[in-house]
Amino acid sequence: MAQAKQWIHPSEERFSEDELIFVPLGGSSEIGMNVNLYHYQGRWLMVDCGISFPDETMPGIDVLLPDLDFIAQRADRLDALILTHAHEDHFGAVPYLWQQLQVPVYGTRFTIALLKRKLAESRIDFKIPMHVIDYNVEYKFSSFAVECVQLNHSIPDPAALVIRTDSGNIVHTGDWKFDETPHLGHDTDKERLRQIGDEGVLAMVGDSTN
Repeated sequence: MAQAKQWIHPSEERFSEDELIFVPLGGSSEIGMNVNLYHYQGRWLMVDCGISFPDETMPGIDVLLPDLDFIAQRADRLDALILTHAHEDHFGAVPYLWQQLQVPVYGTRFTIALLKRKLAESRIDFKIPMHVIDYNVEYKFSSFAVECVQLNHSIPDPAALVIRTDSGNIVHTGDWKFDETPHLGHDTDKERLRQIGDEGVLAMVGDSTN
């Protein structure tokens, strides 16, 4: 018999508000359903919200969605959802799950444009606040400051995220490659990554398939 899940009420947190914590809700040790959380000083930041696709053992199922119950219980302390790029495994769950969170969504220009098209095709009847963010500009979210760094990938405008806190900086890579002769977009901004390395990085979270 399956054991019932035992959720922790936000008032019974087992970590301090000041701790810098990384919580993957999907995408770790699996392909797709990328959802990652960062916590610091009582606030949360979400990176990506993607779907996965069923295999032959799941007849009648169209898409697989991540379980957001953990952060849905803490949605009043979630500052933003930031999308690294516009592939389904990183942003495809937004139309299905955004109502659990109801937070502003941020992404680069192409990512937000494709999300708007996706939402229009879904014919959803709620309005999601969406904001375009630029490369090499720092944006403040409560206890976090976030900068996007240009990457190269198989879709326009992918971004790595530099998540800065008083306890240290984290680089969340997103999907990336190095390509000195790219057929799409520009090569990964190696110089900016070097500068961020010189600034000091507490941890790098690698979020690239395989």
